[in-house]
Amino acid sequence: MSEAKARGPYAKSAARREEILRAARESFAEHGYAAASLRDIAERAGITAAGVLHHFRGKEELLGAVLAQRDSEEWAEGTARVASLEDLAPYFSARLRKHQEHPELMCLWIELAAAASRPDHLAHSYFVDRQAHGLAHLTEGLREYAERGRLRKGISPGSAALMIEAMLSGLQGKWLLNQDLDIIEPLNDLLRLLIEADDA
Repeated sequence: MSEAKARGPYAKSAARREEILRAARESFAEHGYAAASLRDIAERAGITAAGVLHHFRGKEELLGAVLAQRDSEEWAEGTARVASLEDLAPYFSARLRKHQEHPELMCLWIELAAAASRPDHLAHSYFVDRQAHGLAHLTEGLREYAERGRLRKGISPGSAALMIEAMLSGLQGKWLLNQDLDIIEPLNDLLRLLIEADDA
């Protein structure tokens, strides 16, 4: 069997999974996780509910895959766009603006993050691991700049990372309550307070 033929079924299966994830993401955003149904997801993907269950064991597994996909996209984008500390403000500003284009998904994310604070929630471990990974990654980047005297004196890299992550989450919640708010300027103000200008 040729390599192209061997890859054929796998490629089709991967493409079908991507289509199901797109459909699930849309359904979760429109209806919320609790009200979204496998039937609706299947219809959006152009297959039957049994077809969805051929690729995913249920709605819980779909939710985990959607969350992981969203994170993977943002991590890849961040890695590609943030080469230095000067790139942080433009990157985070662009990330907030992108989230504002899909307020339904933003709302779902915030609701899930709050609900997942319960240890028995299906996404609890996911959010705990995600937070730990995100804070560790950002802290490491800020530590390099602290060693070069670019982080505000008296503020640890870990504290700065936590403030930035908290600001990003909190601003989105405030914006959902009042979409006339400018949430980009406060974020940039925080970054200016935390990060010393490069005098070089």
